[in-house]
Amino acid sequence: MPFIEHVSDTDLERLALERVVPSLLAHGFSCVDGLLGDLAGGAVLDQVKEMHRSGVLQDGRLAGSVPGIHRRSIRGDKIAWVSGTERGCEAISFLLNLIDKLISMCANRLGNTIRERSKAMVACYPGNGAGYVKHVDNPNCDGRRITCIYYLNKNWNAKENGGVLRIFPEGTSCVADIQPLFDRLLFFWSDRRNPHEVQPCYATRYAITVWYFDSEERAEAKRRFRDLTGTHTHSRGTAPADPEETLPPGV
Repeated sequence: MPFIEHVSDTDLERLALERVVPSLLAHGFSCVDGLLGDLAGGAVLDQVKEMHRSGVLQDGRLAGSVPGIHRRSIRGDKIAWVSGTERGCEAISFLLNLIDKLISMCANRLGNTIRERSKAMVACYPGNGAGYVKHVDNPNCDGRRITCIYYLNKNWNAKENGGVLRIFPEGTSCVADIQPLFDRLLFFWSDRRNPHEVQPCYATRYAITVWYFDSEERAEAKRRFRDLTGTHTHSRGTAPADPEETLPPGV
């Protein structure tokens, strides 16, 4: 794919070590704008829009159910899990490979146990006031260490369109408001250090999320789940497609 030639490993390493790692360590999150550029980012957006148009995206699931509480009152997104190897996902595959490189370059400074990730969650908030209430991605040690979200929304106006990701960093009264702007990549710790919410969206909002796992915590979570259920799913140590689908509710 010709548009990938402008991304060099040297540029990625500088981005990882001079921006992403220091910001994660100091603030718990890091934001990178202009990751792919208009051409490559546009190709990713086109593939995500086609997934939406063709009906691939389905209502997002919850890790557990609460009697009397409707799913849409908690999360209103539509999602699909992709590996990037699917037909029509070539640009998404390039994006995932780029993020993989960035995280691998960060790993030496963040602990060498970050060695695997989830599939990619392609998500759409349909713009009818849908959002996602305040939550923690990994509240119970399921292995998720870093959440990475790539945004795909051109000409986004948060005052009119909403859809801001608000992070509530642990130990401070301050919040961080991240607008879901086109070609923006956000990193943050997945655990209780970063409760966050997606505020109501009033325009169609697209994003792609992947989670990177701490291999030791992930292995322990799988052992707990196997002991709890008596199953040996994913016993070869590969990450399940959905970080929540094979773990007990609330994980």
